[in-house]
Amino acid sequence: MARKFADITFTPSVKATQTLNGSRSANESFEHGEMSGDTLGSNEAQFIEARDGFYQATVSETGWPYVQFRGGPAGFLKVLDERTIGYADFRGNIQYLSVGNLAANDRIAMILMDYPNRRRLKIWARARIVHHDEDPDLLARLEVPTYRARVERAVVMTIEAFDWNCPQHITPRFTETEVDELTAPLRDRVASLEAITDSSAASLIGPDRYIGAGPLELIITGIRQLTPEVRAYELRRPDFEDLPAVSAGSHIEVPVPFTDDTRTYSIASNPGRRDVYEIAVRLDPDGTGGSRAIHQSYTLGQHIRVNPPINGFPLHQDDRPAVLIGGGIGITPLKAMAQVLKADGRDFHLHYVARSRSLLAYQSKLSCALKQAVTFYASDEGQRIDITALLSGAPNTAVFYVCGPQSLIEDVRHSADDLGIDAKRVRFELFSTASPEPGDSPFKVRLAQSGIELAVAHDQTLLDVLLDAGVGAHHGCKSGTCGTCAVKVLEGTPVHRDAALSDAEHDQAGLMCTCVSRAVGDGLVIDL
Repeated sequence: MARKFADITFTPSVKATQTLNGSRSANESFEHGEMSGDTLGSNEAQFIEARDGFYQATVSETGWPYVQFRGGPAGFLKVLDERTIGYADFRGNIQYLSVGNLAANDRIAMILMDYPNRRRLKIWARARIVHHDEDPDLLARLEVPTYRARVERAVVMTIEAFDWNCPQHITPRFTETEVDELTAPLRDRVASLEAITDSSAASLIGPDRYIGAGPLELIITGIRQLTPEVRAYELRRPDFEDLPAVSAGSHIEVPVPFTDDTRTYSIASNPGRRDVYEIAVRLDPDGTGGSRAIHQSYTLGQHIRVNPPINGFPLHQDDRPAVLIGGGIGITPLKAMAQVLKADGRDFHLHYVARSRSLLAYQSKLSCALKQAVTFYASDEGQRIDITALLSGAPNTAVFYVCGPQSLIEDVRHSADDLGIDAKRVRFELFSTASPEPGDSPFKVRLAQSGIELAVAHDQTLLDVLLDAGVGAHHGCKSGTCGTCAVKVLEGTPVHRDAALSDAEHDQAGLMCTCVSRAVGDGLVIDL
């Protein structure tokens, strides 16, 4: 640190404070440095002329400091010589606080920031105001020809001291230009990959090609945007003949373009129709990419091959009342249930929750069709669903169906348990892939038929490990609600987390769902 800086700033009160806080001895050496610290070197000159703004402080006649930000194109603050810097003063808010302060007290302090690299230069100087008629050549030297702003005067500063400050508490920040420069290679790479993808899509999944490997061939005959996040796809046979019959709550697995993976979606269309299946796909920005691939690649006329629909979330067939509770995209199976219940003249009510009214998929259709049998809740309008009141006010024989986020399902299950409602009357379907829980332990699994041994990490599911190993493991919802991935456990004790299998299937048949369940202890042996 330069001596000149200490001469200006280490006043008697500052020294007393240093003594009080135990830092006086550490700071004394700065007062005896060899360099005066009032002459700019090449490093300082380059740093100054690269800035597009700085903070400056002046002092008024009443002793009050005034801090102002001065901005302009990079380089508008110029180094005139090794002890002089200056800038063209552009017209601002015409209050002239800094200019007026300098007319009475020429002292000025500046802080110049380099946020991306966490560097900071402090400057103390004497400033003078130079008007155009006083030195037109100087103003011409300070002007920035490419910057369209009116220059009223020049501010020229003679440096008394400068100091490079500690970067410890500087948070990196980036300008739009800096972000553009940093991300340019990434944008170029994305553009090249998108070009390849577009080319591949045109050749691999054009209207005359199909994706998927199931026995049922379908064609996309309609696409509608239901909400900013949700897109509906109508699926028909290519010959437009009748489709396999489905019941309310059925789902279908559709292929994800350019992968061997599938995604499971409830059939939202009226089960009474045989000409079309409709699915609704929510674009999940935090997902694994399946919904994004479908949104980007599924087009009108596209052929896909799927397995026939199955139902892991069936509607009861007797005349007991039904209470349907949906959250977000979880409306899809409940919409079909409501249509069946209404057609059969059965007692029911649909409760539909979303973050905002714009995210209530099928809202207008449900409102028109169900009238008083549906209630909507938009959270951003303060409309909150009271689960406890809803459950306690329902008929004693009512069957509850809930589909949506796990938090909604857990609220319903816990409230039902607190109210003593038989768990068999509470049926649910998750609309998200299950993930390992915090605190889960790793375990090992041996495949009895092949002898292969696999390790399941604490943050992996058994199903994911099987698929990564190339094992042909059947699967569907990946949330423990359909039972498609169930396998027989030959040795070891599983921790069951599914909602698809019964106690008898767990205990007597020895089945477990690989998408959610784990192991107690070191490992399992399964019949694969």
